[in-house]
This record gives sequence, structure tokens and C-alpha cells, in this order.
Amino acid sequence: MKHIIVFGIFVADLCFFSNNIPLKGQTILGTKHIVGPGGKGSNQAIAAARAGGKVNFITKIGNDSNGNMALSLYKESGVNIESVIVDESLSTGVAGIMINETNGDNAINVIPGAAGHLSEKDIDDQNESFNKSEIFLTQLETPVEVTLYAIKKAKKLGCVTILNPAPAITLNKDIFEYLDFFTPNETEAGFYLKKDLNSTKGIESAGEEFLKMGIKNVIITLGDKGSYFANNDQKFFVDSFKLKSNVIDTTGAGDAYNGALCVALANNMNHKDSIEFATKVAGISTTKIGAANSMPTLKEIENY
Repeated sequence: MKHIIVFGIFVADLCFFSNNIPLKGQTILGTKHIVGPGGKGSNQAIAAARAGGKVNFITKIGNDSNGNMALSLYKESGVNIESVIVDESLSTGVAGIMINETNGDNAINVIPGAAGHLSEKDIDDQNESFNKSEIFLTQLETPVEVTLYAIKKAKKLGCVTILNPAPAITLNKDIFEYLDFFTPNETEAGFYLKKDLNSTKGIESAGEEFLKMGIKNVIITLGDKGSYFANNDQKFFVDSFKLKSNVIDTTGAGDAYNGALCVALANNMNHKDSIEFATKVAGISTTKIGAANSMPTLKEIENY
């Protein structure tokens, strides 16, 4: 199996559950509150490791209780912690998450903390990790200039590069030629193309536009409608996975998808099988509460 390197942030998720997500200026009474591990990069690293991947995670945390939570979870999940930087002068990041118990919808506010101070030097200090890895995955919660630097470094060293553009922020178009896989959801894809993707034809057209930008493979995730794949040779939709129980929390589903995609590619699965595997893992994650804690193990995935 190929080694995977993930670059991103860890935050402690402060989850607030209620029957609705409050509107601007509104106060509501919730039903429960949970503190757990989160951050897109961290979630994706854990998802990949639990699904059987060999994962090295590059991030920065503080020497505090939230940072200790991260290290304990990585050891338990099988994520290599050699590239986790502990900064004594900074605090570990946190995120506030409002969750609608009725349908699993969520709204999230992220404070990156120590991970917001990641630098190009931090990336260069991880040459050993880059040299032994063949798949590189990142998102857009880390400082953008450092993220783009890491993508270019990974590509130069021969890694398959995957960018999950979440949260969606403005990027220089020259970065797209460095991407082997681009994995936006519908909203993120619409942000980059400055239009709504509200039809099958619109989604297919979006895939074509991204390919013209220089991206090799485009995967647009469509929530409970599955996902759409496009490259210069293939174009197809993959349906969502049929679940045995109800969706209770969609937090981290996209992270489960991206982490599992890495594992599938690391195992040399073809594009369709890789997407079907990622879809299954993401689906299973929505039947559990939490982000990192909802990532299924390889045994769970195989037996589901």
C-alpha cells in the first residue's frame, strides 16, 4: 500500500445539539453538548488510518488538554504523529458546531489556533514524510500560502495531489495545474465557478470547466445524491450508499469521503471503485455522532 500524507488542522469540536440551528439574533434551547476532536485535516487523517491507510499527518497543536486529546486519538487510530508539531507558545484550535438533531444539518465556526501559524519552514522540515509518501491530501483551513506551497512541493516530489477546497476561498488559478484530484461539494464548486449547480447538466458542465483549468480529475460531492466524477477519459455519477440506519449527524462526512478516497487510491483501486468506497465510508459516518469519532474502522466498513 502507498503511504499517505495529510496536511491540515486539528481543533477541539464543541458540538451543540438542538432541534434547529439558530438564526441571526436568535437564542434557542439545546438538548446536549459534546466536546470531541475535529478539524478537516485531522478528521481526514483519522478516516484514512481507520480505513486501513498508512497515514502521516502534518499539523501544529499547543501543549494543552486539547492537544493531548489529539495525540491520544492519533495513537489510538494509527495515525503517525512524527510530523505533529507541538508549539509551547500557542493554543490548540477549537470549533463551535451547531447541529440540527432532526436532519443532521450543521453550521461550523473554526478557530485554527496553533495550526493557523503553520509556515513554509514547517513544510520543509517534513522532507522525510514527503519523500516516503505517494499521496498528498490537504484542505483550505491552514494558511493558504503555506497550503499552496505544500501542494507544489508534493507534486514536485511525485505525489498524487488531492485538494479538498473547504472552506472555499479565492485561489490563484495557476494552482489547479498541480492538482491530480479536486474534491469540492456542490456549494464549493459553485463558488469557484461563480454559479449555482442546480441540475445534472449544470454539474456536468462544472466538471468540464474544472478540467479546462488544468485539474486532472474532478469529483463533485452531492450529499445524499452521491457524487460526480470527470476526467478527460471518463465521466459518471455514483449514487449515495444505501444505509441500514438513519442519518443523525453529517459533520465530518466530507472528511470521511476524502480520507477513504486516499486509501482506495493507495490500494490502486480504479476511479469508480475508489469513489464507491469513499461514498460507503462517508455514508456510514453519518449514522454516528461527531466528526473524528464517527470515522468507521476497516472492519466496520467491510462488515457493513
